[in-house]
Amino acid sequence: MRLPNTQRGLSGIGLLFVFGLIALVALIVIKCLPLYLNQMKVARVLHSVSEDPELSTADSMTIREHLQRRWIIENIDGLKPTDVKIRRNDHGRRMSYDYEARAHLFYNISVIVDFSDDLPLRSGTGSDG
Repeated sequence: MRLPNTQRGLSGIGLLFVFGLIALVALIVIKCLPLYLNQMKVARVLHSVSEDPELSTADSMTIREHLQRRWIIENIDGLKPTDVKIRRNDHGRRMSYDYEARAHLFYNISVIVDFSDDLPLRSGTGSDG
């Protein structure tokens, strides 16, 4: 008894669909990667400012000036130093931010990514002498 031949592998349409899916994922990664790299720069700057002992007792204006200098050095986009909130609560002062970044994919389709963080400012209880 002879078995009928069956198709093996992908058809042309199936292969085209797989390549299209890979291209779509690659496009999303390529468009979103700069957003996440920018967010990493924002987090690194705010973490270094929050750990700086010289800024532990500084006023909000001095902290924002320091942030502005670091923003220029790091070339940060999408968030301004004035968007960083500096608040005082029962446990000390905190810096927080909340923003959304957008990346245009194609036609009228965009990707929106929300970023937020809340960091405590280092307390200036210790003294260097």
